[in-house]
Order: sequence, then C-alpha cells, then structure tokens
Amino acid sequence: MIFQQFGGINGICFYASSIFVSAGVSAGVGTITYALLQVVVTTLNALFIDKAGRKPLLLVSVTVMASGCLLAAASFYMKTYQIALVAAPALAVTGILLYIAGFSLGMGGVPWVIMSEIFPINIKGTAGGLVTLVNWAGAWAVSYTFNFLLTWSSYGTFLLYAAVNITCILFVIKLVPETKGKTLEQIQAAINHQ
Repeated sequence: MIFQQFGGINGICFYASSIFVSAGVSAGVGTITYALLQVVVTTLNALFIDKAGRKPLLLVSVTVMASGCLLAAASFYMKTYQIALVAAPALAVTGILLYIAGFSLGMGGVPWVIMSEIFPINIKGTAGGLVTLVNWAGAWAVSYTFNFLLTWSSYGTFLLYAAVNITCILFVIKLVPETKGKTLEQIQAAINHQ
C-alpha cells in the first residue's frame, strides 16, 4: 500500500488537468481521455485478476507505471531544456495515460485484494485498519508534496516516482506472495517460508 501511494497516483490524479495543460493539451480532452481509459482498464483488471493472478498483474502494472513516469520525465526534461518541443507534449500525455492505464490494471485494486487475503482472521480487522491508515497518510503526503515537487523539478518529480515504481517491481518479485486460488493456510505457509 505504501508503494501504491508513493508511486505518485494521487498527485498525478489531482493535478492531471494542469499536467495536460502544461504539456500543451486541453484540460477537458485530457481529463475525459484519462477517465475513459481508467474505466476500460479497471474493467480489464476485474476480468483478469482471477485468471492471470495477483502477482503478474502487479508486475505488469508497476512496470507500465514506471515506463509512464519515465516518458513524462523525458517530456518535461525536453520542455525545460527546449529540446524537441514539438514532441514533448505528446510524450507527456502518453506518459500520463500510460501511467494511469498501468495503475488501473493492477496497483489500483490488487493490493486491496491481497491485503484481504493475507491476514489471518484474528487480526484481519485491525491489520486492515492500520494498512488503510497508512494508505491514506501516504495519499495525503503525495497530494501535499506533488505541487512542491513539480515546482522544484517537473522532470525530477516523475523520475522520483519512476524510482519508487521500479523499487516496487523488486518488492513484488521478492516479497509479494501469489494468492490466486490459495487458502489462507497455504498463503500463510508461503509467507512464513519466504
């Protein structure tokens, strides 16, 4: 859940229209495209979560998110240093939309599903409450700092989020158990043997 927030989702969501405008795209067109993409890809997530598994969806999701951040960073770098100014707006929009598609594919919902599957019944309520608290604290921190980060460095902000998402890839590979089709006992055994 920490990676879900610190990968930048709320900052990007809350400031998407201003990101589109700074990239040279109409806020209305960008926001409508963003919303439609999110609905379509979230629907795909719901269809594939039990077929593909949680871990593969997370890996694809975070890889796409990191790629989107890198594209957005490249775009804002190009804009900052006046390089290929014709291509920069399209690159920014592509990066943001790729990021949103990636988030909607896995990081948006899969961590919540895994959270509901990994905790034993006797601590599920307390653990779920604490995880939700951490998630919302992270959401606040990212939302609060996003504009400051953009002011500091527009491309640096997206490089930072790309680094967080790349770290998340390693975290998923090493530590996240696959819970698809497993009982609580099987999941606990897998966690205890890692």
